[in-house]
Amino acid sequence: MAKKKVPSKILEAIKLVKNKRARIVLDHITKYGAITSEELTDKYGYGHPPRAVKDASDLGFPIERFSVKSKSGKSIAAYRFGDLNQFGGVLSSARRMLPKKFKQQLIEKYGSKCNICSGKFESRYLQIDHRVPFGVHGEVEGELALTDFQLLCGSCNRAKSWSCEHCENLLTDKNPKVCITCYWGNPEKYEHVAMEDVRRLDVLWQGKEVQDFDAMRNVASKEGIELPIYVKRALKARNK
Repeated sequence: MAKKKVPSKILEAIKLVKNKRARIVLDHITKYGAITSEELTDKYGYGHPPRAVKDASDLGFPIERFSVKSKSGKSIAAYRFGDLNQFGGVLSSARRMLPKKFKQQLIEKYGSKCNICSGKFESRYLQIDHRVPFGVHGEVEGELALTDFQLLCGSCNRAKSWSCEHCENLLTDKNPKVCITCYWGNPEKYEHVAMEDVRRLDVLWQGKEVQDFDAMRNVASKEGIELPIYVKRALKARNK
């Protein structure tokens, strides 16, 4: 892949990046011209490549996505620098490091569970999430407020990232009020999902509940309908 000449001010800014995932993405693109999702997974061990790329773009580095062929010939995502004249400056937008005790405070307030699917997880499997994405609001200044954050499991955090990355509010408007009335930012009480007038419910069955899930799935299969439709019908019948 052809390498784009990187201005010295960008190179100096990259040296200041402390975020490990962002630094790997930036260093690799600088050296090789681009980085693929396959490289991020196989070489660097990141199971969700877009998240690593987003860490870099959140710091003000313009990064664009394009498609390439994987080793097996499949079409996969690749990332390279976009218009470097749009570089916003990493010094003023670097992510704030959260103290270790902050996560425990969130667990004490909300419980050791995901705020989206309500699944119960060990602390190490929960991730601290800004209710309002960093790309919209920037870093929270001053004293940290627990209400500005939530705990998400890896699966729900990836789903939120994908949805936010394709939301017009993050791409153009950057209005925090839109995020806090969104399902992903406030699942307890929301008005929309990524600016779409829809409703969403993520539910996780755990432990003995798995038997209930399997029973529903078997009934839905016998009736020849998809499980989500079966659940909707069952809830509708119950509410009559």
